[in-house]
Amino acid sequence: MRAQQDGGGRAEEAEPGRRRWRTPRRRSASRGRRRRRPSLRIDYPRGGRRGVRRWLPSWRQLLLLGGAGTAVLTGLLAWFFVTTKVPEDLNSFATQQNNVYYWADGTEMARIGPTNRQEVPLDRVPESVQWAVLAAENATFYSDPGISVTGIGRAVSEMVTGGDTQGGSTITQQYVKNIYLNQRQDISRKLSEIVIAIKLDDRMSKQDILAGYLNTSWFGRGSYGIQRAAAAYYGKDVSELDPSEGAFLAAVLKGAGQYDPAVGPENRKRAEDRWSWILDRMVDVGKLSAAERARYTVFPEPRPQPKSAGLSGQVGYLVDMARAYVESHSDITPAQFDLGGHQIRTTFDKPKVDALAAAVQEATKGIDPDNREADRLLKVGAASLAPDGRIVALYGGPDYLKQGFNNANTTTVPIGSAFTPLVYAAGLGEGVQRQRDGARTPVAPTTTYNGDDGVNVMTPEGPYWGRDGKIAKTANDGKRSWGQVTLRSAVEQSVNGPLMQLGMDVGLDRVQKTATDLGVLPGSMGELVPAFGVGNSTPSAIRAADAYAAFGAGGRHADPYSVLSISRNGEPLALQLPATVQALPAAVAGEVDAALKGSVRDGAAKAVAEAGPGLAAKPGTTPDRTAGWIVGYGGQLSTAVTVFRADLKDMKLLSLEGVGGAAPDVPDTVLPTRIWTAYMKAAGGR
Repeated sequence: MRAQQDGGGRAEEAEPGRRRWRTPRRRSASRGRRRRRPSLRIDYPRGGRRGVRRWLPSWRQLLLLGGAGTAVLTGLLAWFFVTTKVPEDLNSFATQQNNVYYWADGTEMARIGPTNRQEVPLDRVPESVQWAVLAAENATFYSDPGISVTGIGRAVSEMVTGGDTQGGSTITQQYVKNIYLNQRQDISRKLSEIVIAIKLDDRMSKQDILAGYLNTSWFGRGSYGIQRAAAAYYGKDVSELDPSEGAFLAAVLKGAGQYDPAVGPENRKRAEDRWSWILDRMVDVGKLSAAERARYTVFPEPRPQPKSAGLSGQVGYLVDMARAYVESHSDITPAQFDLGGHQIRTTFDKPKVDALAAAVQEATKGIDPDNREADRLLKVGAASLAPDGRIVALYGGPDYLKQGFNNANTTTVPIGSAFTPLVYAAGLGEGVQRQRDGARTPVAPTTTYNGDDGVNVMTPEGPYWGRDGKIAKTANDGKRSWGQVTLRSAVEQSVNGPLMQLGMDVGLDRVQKTATDLGVLPGSMGELVPAFGVGNSTPSAIRAADAYAAFGAGGRHADPYSVLSISRNGEPLALQLPATVQALPAAVAGEVDAALKGSVRDGAAKAVAEAGPGLAAKPGTTPDRTAGWIVGYGGQLSTAVTVFRADLKDMKLLSLEGVGGAAPDVPDTVLPTRIWTAYMKAAGGR
């Protein structure tokens, strides 16, 4: 078959066996032309791509970006390394000064100090004590370059992600922190610490670094350096410490506020656990034999912490409160605070502090613990606040030097029926819900409830059954039945049953929310059972007075505070002060205020009326008679007084029946009411 030729002369097969010609393709116009030079313009967003791919960088772009970023970061780190200087005088921070506390009027209240610090050469510190510290803090100290790469990576990662920033420091890095006394947890401070640690490790011997660390570290009890710590905790020279005592001192390096047994039983448990772990760790690193470890099975109890003579009477309680506020509301660490040089202007009004102490002393003259069993272990706590949260006075105990525990700040004593005004406020503000998933309905001061004693406590489904398998019932003081009473009358006359049921109708979670808004701390809230409405919670006298202050201030509330300002060597330091917020609607606060004033006028608190006009108050008792309260306000003061009996070793509460020789039927509110009345009369509500 013949081949046919197409227009281009190219042969193709027209039919089997034959070929025909096809026209050849034209060459592309661009073929053979000179290639264009690549453009310096970054192709982003990427041309020729559509949708999401247009915005996804190419691998070349990613490499370019990564390389540029690495170069910039390397340059910055190099610049930071070169420009970061090691301090010339590593011990210049150790100037010893007093911390001076002032009354609210600016007169001096107390002068605490100086800082305890005494350097010792490393050869005075027993090797076992040195290794107790190293085993606990940095076992690779003698072989590392002054930093821990893995620890730094972990710490930086946690800082970037907002996690815990306490990890990752070697002994050398901690020594750098001691030099600066700057505990800020940010990347800038961490980088400075790393650079200086590397330079120090190159400049100083390991022995000198360890000596510097042991002589500059804060061990609590106002002690800088292991020599003063040995004296503060054991009354010894550092050279006399054994491995067990050294392990305890290594434990408090973690934080004396958490590991000093003198602070409380929880601290003691933590200290014992860490002490034991450190001794085991010393065995693991080969610095204590198993046989010697077996000798140390009894915790080396430190001696009690001595108190400054300048803290006698109520002053010690006030100083402790002020210091705690500074440490929790500023960037000043305990170590920095113990260094001294601070001027602390407190909120405490000396005439009112004196008046409150005098009221307690006068009211308790008949207490005879030596000859009357019911008077033993009696405790009184009281606090008085201004509407803006300022703590103007408190009574923490008979004498700070004799009893360091602050009765005004305890959170172990139930407030009892003095809690019911908060339930009343929740009811007025939230309404009630008597049917599950039903609508909430409002209640008013005139809403009536069954005021009889022993009434079943109800839920939307029926009676409330307790864990004991019995139906919960209301319980009024003296088992008195009142018939139908209004909610306002229940508050005025201290009829507990209606307010217990009101709490159930409102919803105990909503009552809890109202109490929290008024300043009651979540950790002191009682279990959400019917007894919650009548005071199974345990707010301190400070927090109780603070909550009531809002009733007389149109619902405005501020958390309590004890420091107005702080400076160091005359330079003001930042201090967070609480903001005032609208915790309750003004109308609700006004109704609670009216009921509390009615309680003073012709109700359960009428015994305090002699203290002056315009007072509002509510007494409080507990079913088991373990606490007596009164909380109220007048003028510019809100004051709470609590009386209880307890052994401070275990805080087990005992009955108040018969205190002061009173007959069994005398209410437990008599003594706190006497104190409250005398104080408010002397203070004048100003």
